[in-house]
Amino acid sequence: MLVAAALSFTMAAAVFAANPHLGTWKLNESKSKPVPGMGKNDTVTYTETKGGMIKLTADGVDKDGKQTHWTWEGKFDGKQHKVDGAAMMDTIAYKMVNDHTNSLTAIKDGKVAMTGTITVAKDGKSRVVTTTRTDENGKKVTSKSYYDKQ
Repeated sequence: MLVAAALSFTMAAAVFAANPHLGTWKLNESKSKPVPGMGKNDTVTYTETKGGMIKLTADGVDKDGKQTHWTWEGKFDGKQHKVDGAAMMDTIAYKMVNDHTNSLTAIKDGKVAMTGTITVAKDGKSRVVTTTRTDENGKKVTSKSYYDKQ
């Protein structure tokens, strides 16, 4: 029984260590299809922290071209975790769909502000982030952002 428990723990650690989302991602603007008038994340970094948590740090610009910096710390467990520094969301939940794809739901003032998916390529060198949100006119808009692993 102890061997089974140790093997299970080792396998869980190996799976987490091999998480393809971890690392630093730089926006590939030539491939991306942003929504006009929306901000963008130029660099996104995911790191492991204590207790099996993941920290996300995003740097970019808002719709007016002003620098932005926001952070999130949580797990890819589908539960809302607090976001610091992002004007468009208070919390965000990431949920593993499979080993290369996460879904996301961002909340602002108790309402869904954005949904989407983040899919890392099988080779781990790139990813695409597809998000849908409501613009200032109440219209649903979708953007696709392509990132390269640094």
